[in-house]
Amino acid sequence: MDTYLNIVQIMVSVVLVLVILSQVKESGSGIFGSAQSTFRTRRGVEKTLFEFTIILAAVFLVISVLSVRLTLN
Repeated sequence: MDTYLNIVQIMVSVVLVLVILSQVKESGSGIFGSAQSTFRTRRGVEKTLFEFTIILAAVFLVISVLSVRLTLN
């Protein structure tokens, strides 16, 4: 069971990294973006990716806690 959780955790982490990297915007406002800080709402695919990132981070956290919990028992 522990091996399966580790495999699932690796897969979730890779998908999480890919989703985060796909959110990088063009014209220098991504990871190392410009100093501009404007407020705007997310719409469409951008909003879906943002929500999916939150869900994946929560799943990763739950799997991590379960993995540690099963290792201790």
